[in-house]
Formats: sequence, C-alpha cells, structure tokens
Amino acid sequence: MHFSEKNSLARLESLETHLVHPVIPVNTSNELNQSVPIVDEKGSNELNQSVPIVDEKGNATRQRGRSSRRRRKHTKPEIILTPPAAPRKPVPRRLLRYIRSLTRDESLVYAKKEMENISSVTDDPDPELYAPLFRNVSTFQRSYELMELILKVYIYQDGQRPIFHQPSLQGIYASEGWFLKIMEENRQFVTRDPEKAHLFYLPYSARQLQKALFVPNSHNIRPLSIFLRDHVNMLAAKYPFWNRTHGSDHFLVACHDWGPYTLTAHKELTKNTIKALCNADVSEGIFVGGKDVSLPETTIRNPGRPLRGLGGKRVSQRPILSFFAGNMHGRVRPTLLKYWGDKDEDMRIYGPLPKRASRRMSYVEHMKSSKYCICPMGYEVNSPRIVEAIYYECVPVIIADNFVPPLNEVLDWSAFSVIVDEKDIPKLKELLLAIPLRRYLKMQTNVKMLQKHFHWNSRPTRYDMFHMILHSIWHARLNQIQITRSS
Repeated sequence: MHFSEKNSLARLESLETHLVHPVIPVNTSNELNQSVPIVDEKGSNELNQSVPIVDEKGNATRQRGRSSRRRRKHTKPEIILTPPAAPRKPVPRRLLRYIRSLTRDESLVYAKKEMENISSVTDDPDPELYAPLFRNVSTFQRSYELMELILKVYIYQDGQRPIFHQPSLQGIYASEGWFLKIMEENRQFVTRDPEKAHLFYLPYSARQLQKALFVPNSHNIRPLSIFLRDHVNMLAAKYPFWNRTHGSDHFLVACHDWGPYTLTAHKELTKNTIKALCNADVSEGIFVGGKDVSLPETTIRNPGRPLRGLGGKRVSQRPILSFFAGNMHGRVRPTLLKYWGDKDEDMRIYGPLPKRASRRMSYVEHMKSSKYCICPMGYEVNSPRIVEAIYYECVPVIIADNFVPPLNEVLDWSAFSVIVDEKDIPKLKELLLAIPLRRYLKMQTNVKMLQKHFHWNSRPTRYDMFHMILHSIWHARLNQIQITRSS
C-alpha cells in the first residue's frame, strides 16, 4: 500500500469512520482526589488530604468538631490486629485510621504487600484510565491510589539559587523545572517533618547547574559533579537522613543531557539514589532500569500556556508517511539522512527543515500531517520529539538503542509507538509499510488517549505528567522494599 495514493486516503477515511474510538465517561463518583482535609488529633494534616471519608456503612461523613475530639480523648483506642482491605473508592475511615497508626517504614511494607497481593483485574476500574496504554492497568491504579493515600516527600531547603529551588520552565529541558515548581508548591505529598517522609527530594536543576558552572569550550564538566558531591556531603554531615539509607530513599529529577554525569563524583549518589533522568541510557552504567525513572523530555515554548497548540489532524488528513527534521547530532541522524534524505516523497527526512519545505508547511504542521514521526536519538538517547509526536497525535518511531522509554514501568509503548533498531534504518520504510492499517489506527487512537498523561498543568490534575513522574518514583521506592516473615 502506497500512502500517497488517493485510494489509500479513501480507505483511511472509511476505516477511520468505522473505527470505534474509546470514550472516557465523566467520573462523578467519590474519587480519592476529592479535597476533604483529614486532620489528626494534634491538628496536623500530614495524612494526604485528597481522600473522602466514609463510615462503616459506606456513607460519607464530615470531620467532627473539636468538642467531639475532646470527648474521645480518654477513650480506649481501637486495636487493629490485621491490616484492613486495600484502598477503595471511597476510602473507609477504618483504613485511614490504620494507615495513620503505621510508622513510615510500616506504611511502605503495607503498600508493598498490597501490590504483591493485587488481582490482575480490578473489579472497580477507574474510568479516567484507558487500559490499552498500560502494562497492567489494575496494578497501576492500585499503586497510584496507595501513593495518594500514603506518600510523603521531604524537600531539602538547603542550597542557593539558581542551582537549587529555581526552576527553568522553558525549552527542551523544562521537565525538571516543571516538576521542581509543582513539587515545591504541593501540599498533598510534601511534609515538613522529615521523620514522616518516605522520600527525600534533592531540588537541584541540572540545567541551572550547567549554566552557572560550565565554562564554554572547556570540555570539562568535572566541576559540576564536584559541586553536587560537596552539596550531598554537606547534607549528610548536617542531617541524619542520608546516612540512614546511604541515599537510597533520596531522589533527584534531571533532564539536561549532562544530568547523569553531574552525579559521578559521589559514589552513593550515583549508585543508590533514585534518579529520574531524561538521558535514560542503560549502556553507560549510571541509569539502571527498574531502579531509576526515565523522565519525559518536553519542549515548553510558552511557560504561561504549556499546552498551547496541542492536537492534530484526522488520519485521512495525514498524507505524509513519516517525517523528521533536525540537526545532525549524534550517530543515528546522519545515518537516517544518508538513507532517506530527499530520496522518497513519502519519507520526509531532512536535516534542519529547508526553506522550500517550511514555506509550504511549518515544522509543527509537518508533524500534524504525518502518520509516523521519526524520533532518532541525538547526542544522547532521549529526544523531545517523542513527546512532541504525542502532543500532535503522530505515532512516534523511536530509534535509539539502549534507551528506556519514559514511564516504561507502567506504560506499554508497543501500544502507541514503533521502536526500530538502529541497524534497521535502511529498512525503515519497509517496516512502516508492513504495519497493517488497522494496527496503525489503533496506535494513533492510543496516542490521543495517552496525551493527558504527558500534560504539564499549571494546576496539576490526576494522572497528568507531574503525577505520572511522581508515581514512577514512588514505584521505584516500593521496589526497594523487601518483605520478610517479620514484616
């Protein structure tokens, strides 16, 4: 099938019309994120505040006033010998009391046990989640609910601007800045009491570190890693938290290409800390799959309107088979250009987008008019084109050996992308044309359903980019927990 032929477009129109697209119904039930504050007897709201409370009969109840708490002050507390059932919607008051009674470590063991005992299929699926996108949607849903119910993060206040506490919200490295901004503004997950924290956040920006300390044309990034080493050593000397776990319950979020290399002067920082990195390359020995988190690389052009211009055209209005334009960075892009640059009308493969092409159609319009968007690695394995393709409803084609795709522990990338080995670049068109049309239509539909999980929202919403990244970090923390008989 040749994608430029009119009869192919007509067939696309017909199939697209008859394909049943999933519809997400509006969820009107009591969700875990309804904002009902939960306050303990000391007036603290340390327990996550996004949980509705119900009585034993399932009826929603309000928090009692101070006089009620006084009347209960000298009553004998309820003794719970075994953990209640896992979190449901709405969450029973008994479960909230049980969670509140646990120590920091006990709550992690509880969550780990819940995840080990989960059924493969939930009897209460969340209508906000589209199952084909996930490796196991039931497992993800339960883990996410446990995160909402339990997780507390302590943010170190040490460190001077601009390297710490000053997010950069624009450009291709904006993911680390947006996460930092939203995390520091968050009230649900952040605690000021480090003894209650399950995770400790190192709020530095790899981009700001590079801008502040790197000497242009020096080819020397050692000063960056020494600076971060000294900062971590200061924290370890000032507080007991790092030495307690040798940094394994600490995490950082770095999207700059040099993010992994800023860690190498500190052995425990490199080996033990949970690293959320855009440069998720398993071949370099810094990023470890299953322990660390692959961070999505997003280009934000307007921080005031991060979601501006999203969306794409109908499948029948995408006459271009595949598209790529960009600088010739790294080993893969020159090979891509060698085999496909200006050689095939269906394969719009360029270096920087030439004027003859940009006069007809902008870079973004090319992506919106293409069925497949080629996402080759540059100097490093990740590329902002992956998320751009998702934003413009174009099926991403990832060409980067040793790359772990973003949020890979929960998302099934085979459902909405094509991953091509670098050695198969000469066969790229053949591989794309071999994909059945119905399979392509499913992938393109899945890309549209996936979008909300890659949105940066000024006011975060459930399952958006911020929460997906935080969940992956929570998931990595639970992976560290070993269940023993004594547990």
